[in-house]
Amino acid sequence: MLSPNSGGGTEVALFFNAGPRLEAEEFRLIRDLVHGFCGIRLADESRLAVERRLGERLDGLGLQNFAEYCELLSQTGRGQGELEHAVDLLTTNETYFFRERPQLQAFENEVLPQLRELCALRRSLTVWSAGCSTGEEVYTLAILIARSGLFAGWDVRVFGNDISRRVLKTARRGVYRGSSFRAMPEGWKAHFIKTPDGYMVESKVRSMCHFGHFNLLDRGRIALLGRVDAIFCRNVMIYFGDEARRSLIDSFYDRLTPGGFLMLGHSESLLHLSTAFELAHLTGDLAYRKPSQLPFVPRGAS
Repeated sequence: MLSPNSGGGTEVALFFNAGPRLEAEEFRLIRDLVHGFCGIRLADESRLAVERRLGERLDGLGLQNFAEYCELLSQTGRGQGELEHAVDLLTTNETYFFRERPQLQAFENEVLPQLRELCALRRSLTVWSAGCSTGEEVYTLAILIARSGLFAGWDVRVFGNDISRRVLKTARRGVYRGSSFRAMPEGWKAHFIKTPDGYMVESKVRSMCHFGHFNLLDRGRIALLGRVDAIFCRNVMIYFGDEARRSLIDSFYDRLTPGGFLMLGHSESLLHLSTAFELAHLTGDLAYRKPSQLPFVPRGAS
């Protein structure tokens, strides 16, 4: 995600001043348009970074200044498409396989057995990675499900979405290298095939995974997912304003089956956002659960 610009010195200042200047009023308009479009709230101190990241876009569009760019963003129709492009340029997508391992262990050891019991009659399981970036989380979840052995012969789908078409190209390709594997547990790389371009996710895991392009504030598109049994939305809402967070949590509640789980990032919670969920106390972690007649049974409980 967009981080505040740091650094100083005459040389750096001259570099930033080489292109069109983003005036305060123009920045406020871009900030408000981005927030209304996708819920992301740009910090006041990110103005220079916005100027830098969007400056080349102006050149590509043949625009002379940010006033013309703001006029384009404000247009009905074409402006929506350009807002999508701007958001893609303004966001940094940082993810890797097996990120936040303790939470994934709780999902593997405690949540998946509960979901097997919850979904046993229909023998289908759907997990949604909301804001999946380049796809490592989607494939991680699919690997955990496959290795659990609990869902053999079931219809299993792990779905990931993102607002960036650029990162979804990487996700659909399923080929990774370098830093994507920095937290990979020993032995788990057996689920990848070495290629000249990197390591490709094996076909058994890839067949479970699906990717879609949509905005998390688009409740109509979200409804097309149908019901899901678990949602991962980690380190996404920290960039949203309060109204956008509430809208997103309402969408999650609507999509989850009764008894389904919501997994957030460690710095995120539903405090002051929703009282509809119940807390599920996992070993070393917390999750949220949509209430159900089937009670949550903590690991080790009799």
